[in-house]
Amino acid sequence: MIRRPRIRPPSDPVERPLVGAVAALSLARGMFFAVSALYFTRVIGLSAVTVGVGLTLAGGIGVLTTYAGGRLSDRWGADRVQLWAMASYGIALLAYAVARDVVAFVLVATWVSASRGFQSSAQATLVARWFDGPDRVAVRARLRVVMNVMIGAGTLLAALALAVDTAAAYRATMVLVGALTTLAAVPLVGLRRRIAGLAESMDAGAGPAVAKGPSPLRDRTYVTATVLSGVMAIHFGVTSIGVPLWVADHTDAPTVLVSLLLVVNTVYVAFFQVRASRGTHDIATAGRAVRGAGFLLLTACGLFAAAEHVGPAVATCVLLLAALASAAAETRGEAGSWGLAFELADQERAGAYQGVSQMGYALAHMLAPLVVTATAIDHGAGGWMTLGALFAITGVLTAVLARHAATARAGDAQRSEYVASETPV
Repeated sequence: MIRRPRIRPPSDPVERPLVGAVAALSLARGMFFAVSALYFTRVIGLSAVTVGVGLTLAGGIGVLTTYAGGRLSDRWGADRVQLWAMASYGIALLAYAVARDVVAFVLVATWVSASRGFQSSAQATLVARWFDGPDRVAVRARLRVVMNVMIGAGTLLAALALAVDTAAAYRATMVLVGALTTLAAVPLVGLRRRIAGLAESMDAGAGPAVAKGPSPLRDRTYVTATVLSGVMAIHFGVTSIGVPLWVADHTDAPTVLVSLLLVVNTVYVAFFQVRASRGTHDIATAGRAVRGAGFLLLTACGLFAAAEHVGPAVATCVLLLAALASAAAETRGEAGSWGLAFELADQERAGAYQGVSQMGYALAHMLAPLVVTATAIDHGAGGWMTLGALFAITGVLTAVLARHAATARAGDAQRSEYVASETPV
């Protein structure tokens, strides 16, 4: 019998406001995922390729601000950076509701991408500095559960707009998305005044010696892991861009199924994310988790492709199976990526390293719309299978990298113990 996920009130004083912020942000994100692709194409009047190119250009700015956000979090405090970035993120999303042409869309998308970059790096740095060891992955897993539950709620709300299917309904949804995201900043106000020791923890990387240390961009293992994680994270673009366009325009399944597929993802992650994260603070285990995710995504892509060639009822069933495979990949892949991002980093420069790590996700946000539309949406089954092969190969390469990193770390530990044992007391 499958146990229900236990979502208990967090006892940690930092985790509690993080949960509140993530809950509000994710409710908005679920609504955005469900309607954004259709809003951009049907309301603003852009083509799918134009949307992909525009989001890719905006994502380039997001990559830069993600790295800058990590550096700034070391110098100014991750709690401060996250607060102001979250507020900016919400206001930027509100601006989508008044975008009327390609230029306005690209400008707003750039603002959204930049704010999201600062916010994601600051949150990862906050977790890295306040929590230790396995607790960091565990907290990320619990936040992921909250995130997916609230995304599910958001997609259910968005189903109303999908059912009405009018420009006014989509625009009202975008306004609500921006307002909720702005409110997500409220739990983060005054954290360092309310929580003893937080200021010291957040400012631990502000010293000149730490700030001027070697750049994490010179850490080849960490940079390679970041790039591979970024490639795997393209699957979020499949969920937010590829699936809505594919279901609506290339299958006989009802358009409202878009919301149901996102709910399936939400429920699966809520049940299994914490379980999938156990043990992934171990580097080799984290690599194996990502490898498994790659093969699950290959399966999901094959099922999405098959849904084009069957009737409404069968297409619905096939798409539901694809959503399950994609959700299973998400739980494993994210857990493995978190473990690698935390455990391969130099903890003295947590912000700089987490900024690099979050660049992987920023690269995915930049590339995913273009990659997904140029492959699966434009080329059908062949494009879907190309995506699936990309994910599978990336998973295998990640596992190889993690195994070598774990072996090297074990060797370093043994040499340190030997030197310590030979040093006279």
